[in-house]
Amino acid sequence: QVQLVESGGGSVEAGRSLRLSCAASGRTFSDYNMGWFRQAPGKEREFVAAITWTGRITYNADSVKGRFTISRDNAKNTVYLQMNSLKPEDTAVYYCAGQHMTATRFDYWGQGTQVTVSS
Repeated sequence: QVQLVESGGGSVEAGRSLRLSCAASGRTFSDYNMGWFRQAPGKEREFVAAITWTGRITYNADSVKGRFTISRDNAKNTVYLQMNSLKPEDTAVYYCAGQHMTATRFDYWGQGTQVTVSS
């Protein structure tokens, strides 16, 4: 079992930045690919970004390319999402997720952290 706890959410004005953190515990963090997802009110949860267990490969949704950066520190068991040039449409609950390197889906989820961007 992997426990994931997000932090760093908040309310900011458009154009500003936030950095989300997700601290993992319970298993060997470096065995897991990690991802960030978000869910806005009335919408389905959507993929934001992911990073492989080695940290060498990252993926980003088109909507956040050039603005958001995912990274990880395996020594600290933490994955980050640096969010720059925030837009009101980035408002959502952001979830951290973990996928074992042998798995085909993200099986572990955090409780989420709210990000609100005002215009």
